[in-house]
Amino acid sequence: EVKIIEPDVFGDHRGWFMETWSLPKYESLHFNSMQDNESFTAKKGTLRGIHFQQDPMAQAKIVRVVRGAVMDVAMSISSALTEVHPVAPDRDGRAQFYIPRGFGHGFVTLTDDVDFCYKADNLYDHPSDRSIRFDDPAIGVDWGVTDPILSDKDKNAPLLADSDCNFVYGKGE
Repeated sequence: EVKIIEPDVFGDHRGWFMETWSLPKYESLHFNSMQDNESFTAKKGTLRGIHFQQDPMAQAKIVRVVRGAVMDVAMSISSALTEVHPVAPDRDGRAQFYIPRGFGHGFVTLTDDVDFCYKADNLYDHPSDRSIRFDDPAIGVDWGVTDPILSDKDKNAPLLADSDCNFVYGKGE
């Protein structure tokens, strides 16, 4: 299940402090962190996604915006169901978005200079790396941009119907 995680934030006249990871607090997610990643995106209107890794290298992720703002999307992918979960922009960098295995993930930048952190429960595996086309009408995500800045990978991603996705998880499975 996709979840928004609101960490405890402790602040005073100097600023604030929060834990972005604590095994006892996140234990209910059954998430074992294997890899941390960070991306920087220079321009507003850049779209990254929808990305995932095939089984057995599928990844669950906990993601968070450190600087800037994004609209974040997780999409359940299985033979039984396709369900999209858009997340409102988080401008203060505190909320975290948990994306389980069996979900594709993407985001569009709403500001320039976006730093985005990912905690993943499995290592990156290039042969397992997959994408689904961001503007697939079967998915119907309103990204809020008409001409997004895209990588070649995202421009050439297949439609969901043409994907070789091999997930056996997801809601309804």
